[in-house]
Amino acid sequence: MNELDSVKLNKDFQNISKGTEGAIVHKYNNENFEVEFFDKNGDTIDVVTISKEYLDLIEKYNDN
Repeated sequence: MNELDSVKLNKDFQNISKGTEGAIVHKYNNENFEVEFFDKNGDTIDVVTISKEYLDLIEKYNDN
């Protein structure tokens, strides 16, 4: 997983429900990321530091 990839939660994390989608905004290392999570309207719910064990990759960012 890398910056700008789309992800979703595979289990609840803090106040964010399983299945919530987001985007990686910073990659600290191969295990930890800063992710911005969005609601169904595209509004930001929260930006959190989270480990990859909570994340499933939806789509890799393609800058082509």
